[in-house]
Parts: sequence; C-alpha cells; structure tokens
Amino acid sequence: CEPLMRPPRFFAMLPRVTRGVIVACFIVYLLQLAAGRGAFDAFALWPLGASDYETLSNDVQTFMPWQLMTYSFLHGGFGHLFFNMLAVLMFGAQLEHLWGERKFAIYWFACVVGAGVCQLAMSTWLLSSQNIAVSAVGASGGVYGLIIAFGMKFPDQKVAIFPLPMLITARTLAIVFAVVALFYGVFGSNDGVAHFAHLGGLVTG
Repeated sequence: CEPLMRPPRFFAMLPRVTRGVIVACFIVYLLQLAAGRGAFDAFALWPLGASDYETLSNDVQTFMPWQLMTYSFLHGGFGHLFFNMLAVLMFGAQLEHLWGERKFAIYWFACVVGAGVCQLAMSTWLLSSQNIAVSAVGASGGVYGLIIAFGMKFPDQKVAIFPLPMLITARTLAIVFAVVALFYGVFGSNDGVAHFAHLGGLVTG
C-alpha cells in the first residue's frame, strides 16, 4: 500500500549525509522550541571554566568535550537555521556527490570541530581577560568550510546570494566570505556573532 505522506521528491533525492544534517538540525530546533529557553545550554559551546566564575549567573555552563560537535545542531532562531541549512543544501549536496558519503561526512564534521576549537579559544580568552562568558551555537562553521570547498571544486559555477540581484562565481563567493570572516575575526565585532567559528571553519576547510 502507498504511504499517506512522502517527503518532497527533491529532498528524498539528496545524498544521505547532506539530508541527515538538515533533518537533524530541524528536529533539534523543534526540540529547542518545545523544551524552552535554556534546556539545551549544556550542548552549546561554552568557554573553558565559565561556571567557575562567581560573578557570572548560575545558568552559565562550562566547556565539555561533546560541545565541539553538539553546538552545530543548535540554532538561535529560525532565520539562523534556515540560511545555514539552505547553504548546506546548495553546497553540501554537490560536494557529497563528488566525494561520496564517507569523505563528505569526515570533511563536514572536521570543519565543525575546527570551527569549535577556534571559537573555544576566543571565548576562553574573553572570559579570562574580560569576564565575559559567550556561548556559541549553529552550523555556520561547517557551512563556511563547505563554501571554501565549493569555491575550489566548482570555481566557475554561478551562484545567487540573497539579496544581491545577480549571479557570482563560486570562486568569488569563497573569496568574499573568506575576507569577511578574516576581517571580523581579527578586528572583532559586538554583534553577537561567533566570527571566530566562521574563520575556524574556513581554515579547517
């Protein structure tokens, strides 16, 4: 008998790792909404020793090794999730078709961990020097790794970047993202974005 509901055909045709990352991130986001604020704080990426600082609030966590992986499945809002997963769909599927499941999975999670290590170093420095405990969530570090790989493997392929009303080459896109990540990573920003995670994902990629 036919199932009552099927996933969209284009989604079912996605390679397994790409599809798995997207599905997992959406499921975790729904769990975040259902469980409420703070329920997943222990799975975000926290600086070393954050909870040992008496001047910080009680809901501050400390770093645990699993956070270098779990932080990438958490997102701060639907827009954050949507644009990250759109990038995984745009760039990840072609790279997985090119490399195969195993190599793509290793690359993705290596970029996620590399981004996490870079962000961990920066957030730990902020904590020790300025007593600021900053946690990080999101798959952006892995996404930046995908962008740099896509730009190298498909340099002349045209891509559209919202809200720009034009197409640019993947090589140009990778260069722009690398320059922006380097600029904000070096000079810093107060916009609450984990720019060092972006830079770490690029460097690892």
